[in-house]
Amino acid sequence: MQKEPIRILQILGIVAGGGVESVVMNYYEHIDRTKVQFDFVVHNDNTIDITNKVKSMGGKVYKITPYYKNPIAFIRDIYQIIKNNNYQIVHSNMNTLSAFSLFAAYMADVPVRILHNHSKSVPGEWKRNLMKYILRPFAKLFANQYWACGKLAGIWMFGRNLVNTGKVKIINNAINLAKFEFNENERLLLRQQINIDYNDFVIGHVGRFVYVKNHNFLIDVFDKFHKIHNNSKLFLIGDGPLKKDIEQKVISLGISDSVIFGGLRNNVSDLYSVMDLLLLPSFSEGFPVVGLEAQANGLPVIVSDAVTKELFITNLISSEMLSSPVEKWLMELETVYYKKDKSRDNTREAMNSAGFNVQKESIKLVNMYKNLLEEHRDGYK
Repeated sequence: MQKEPIRILQILGIVAGGGVESVVMNYYEHIDRTKVQFDFVVHNDNTIDITNKVKSMGGKVYKITPYYKNPIAFIRDIYQIIKNNNYQIVHSNMNTLSAFSLFAAYMADVPVRILHNHSKSVPGEWKRNLMKYILRPFAKLFANQYWACGKLAGIWMFGRNLVNTGKVKIINNAINLAKFEFNENERLLLRQQINIDYNDFVIGHVGRFVYVKNHNFLIDVFDKFHKIHNNSKLFLIGDGPLKKDIEQKVISLGISDSVIFGGLRNNVSDLYSVMDLLLLPSFSEGFPVVGLEAQANGLPVIVSDAVTKELFITNLISSEMLSSPVEKWLMELETVYYKKDKSRDNTREAMNSAGFNVQKESIKLVNMYKNLLEEHRDGYK
């Protein structure tokens, strides 16, 4: 008789089309669910509902009061979920905010408590940074497994010594490489649907409209570029609290006809084929999944120097300093614009070798969970 799969309680909290939930769901879709099954804790006021998708794959979704409305209720609800279902592994993906969920797991005597960090502090966000620095030691205190999406995120949360000695496990933000391969037919069809001409040069951005993504500067760069190349368009995919501000800025600059607000999309993998360049001038990134997806598509990528060099898997990616003037960024864009050979590179081998093929990495993840449960089956604080 086959054993029941190990059930992992994944703490996501907010689900808003961001990179963290994308990473977790990528793994969930590809793991052997006869061996490992995910259940999810999310906020009950999320705009995106993953319930049907998770249920279709055999998982459960628990919707609870967000920590920012009532942290005590948040902790209590997670504690009760754990106790009622006897979870042996709690995997928290809320970065320093994991202090709340992992405290609940600690109090519930969960033997394996994973703190998975996906970010670091962001210059200019002093209120958020203060909260991160306050919560960071508590998040580490209540965890007994340290994971990170990359080396920089690991060092920020756990310290260089723990990273260098291998006590922090780096879990690659792996993706389905085949899903993101360039498709000429999709490019032509989707350009027609979005009202983009065949000869238009499309600069793309995928991300929430939040401070860290630096949309203000992105618009400034595009405005200058568009004055030189009037066949250029900016395609912004995502939603978020600053979207209206950016829309107003676009109107004030008189470039509304050349900026497309794509909103939240469920076909982002196809939309990379529409673009000619992905531009990410972020103030900070843990490990941007969109940069991986674009490279899998063979799409040139320009990022800020705040983005980890671990993302530089292919020769398609280059960076510019955040402190550089707009003109320096324009030079990077011009290099791509005037590139003679605009055919897409096949990057699958390079990305597969670098450990970003989710089919392979999901097998490793299943084994990690199984080994952790075996090591800590008697439990400890």
